[in-house]
Amino acid sequence: MTDRPHAWDPAGPGVVELPSGRLVRGRGLRSPAPDGAVPDLGVYLLGSPPPAVAWESRWIRWPDFRLPADREGAREVLREAWERSTAERVEVACGGGRGRTGTALACIAVLDGVPAADAVAWVREHYNPRAVETPWQRRYVRRFDRD
Repeated sequence: MTDRPHAWDPAGPGVVELPSGRLVRGRGLRSPAPDGAVPDLGVYLLGSPPPAVAWESRWIRWPDFRLPADREGAREVLREAWERSTAERVEVACGGGRGRTGTALACIAVLDGVPAADAVAWVREHYNPRAVETPWQRRYVRRFDRD
């Protein structure tokens, strides 16, 4: 799927290839943005509103080490991110790029067909070995296909 004009470079930092071939980039906002292409859609998982960006963005109110404040709203935004990743560069980011970002990427992987029971292990293998930091984040992913 790398022939798509609005796809991430699959070898780029934080880029995860889902089983369907869709590409999504995860990153931490406390680190500088990677060089190169910018997102078409950014999904920002923070306890307070993110700084303004030059591309379309969505904010999920999601305090550090916690879960989204509005779980149904988070599900809608993550579904939009998954759907748009077929033809657009989608970025998912929190402060450090591991806990909330890993949790959101695991949920997107569930939407892409990864069994919810396997999604945390999947995102740790394909994104970051320390992704999804808390027991309640792991439980959120396991229950994501049921909520």
